[in-house]
Amino acid sequence: MDQRAWLSQTWRWITTPKGFFITIYGLNIVAWGGMLFLLICNAAPAMCHPSCNDRYSPRRIWIEITSQILNGLFCVTGFGLAPWRFRDLYWWCCWRMSGRDREKSLAGIARLASIHQAWYRLPIVASCFGCDGDCGCEQIKPATTEALDISINGARAPATATWKMDFVVWCNMWNTILQGCLAGCMWGMNRFNRPSWTTGLFVALACVVAGAAGYIVFRETRRVAGSMEAKTTDSAVAEKGENCV
Repeated sequence: MDQRAWLSQTWRWITTPKGFFITIYGLNIVAWGGMLFLLICNAAPAMCHPSCNDRYSPRRIWIEITSQILNGLFCVTGFGLAPWRFRDLYWWCCWRMSGRDREKSLAGIARLASIHQAWYRLPIVASCFGCDGDCGCEQIKPATTEALDISINGARAPATATWKMDFVVWCNMWNTILQGCLAGCMWGMNRFNRPSWTTGLFVALACVVAGAAGYIVFRETRRVAGSMEAKTTDSAVAEKGENCV
C-alpha cells in the first residue's frame, strides 16, 4: 500500500465516529502525558516557587492535576471496557476450566474466536478437537464461526496459536485490575499522604500489559489480513491463467 492510499484510508477511519473518538482520546493522552513529563523534568522553572519541591508550588499542584486527568483518561478504557473483558474471561473459563466437558470447552473457544474474529483463527480441526468421531462434535461449533475458517473467496488464514488468546484475555483483565489499583490510590489518598511509588508503578504495569495485548492483536490482525490477501491474489492469478489457457 503506497503512502497516498494509506493516508486516504487513515482519514476515512478518523472521520468515522469510532475513529474520531479514539483519535481525540489518544491526543489527550499524548498532550497530558507530555505535560506531566515536562513538569517532572522541571521544564518550567517559573513554576518552582518558592522551590520546585515545595508541596504548594505551582509545579507540584499541576503535577497532581495532570496525574488526576491522566488517571481519569485511563479509567475510560480500564473500566469502560471492563464488561467486555469480563465477558471474555467468562468464555475463557468455559474453554480452559471445563474439565472433561468437551462440549462446553469447544463452545468457549468458538465463542472467543467469533468475538475476536478480526485477529484470531481457529484450526480446521477445532470443532472436533479431542473428540472420537461419535461424539457429534460437528454440531458443537456455532454457525457464526464458519466465517472464521473460510473467507468469502474460499481462502483461509492459518490457525492462531491458542496461547495468544490466553495472553490477550488476561492482559486485558490485568489492565482493568491495575487501573483499579491506580484509581484507588489516586482517589483514596491525597497528594500529601500518597506514596510516590504507587502512581508510577501502577501506571507502568497497566501500560505494559495493555501494550502487550495490543501488540499481539496488531501483529495477528496484519498476519490474517496479509494471508487472506495473498491467497486472494494467488487465486485470481490462477483463475486468469486458466482463462488464458
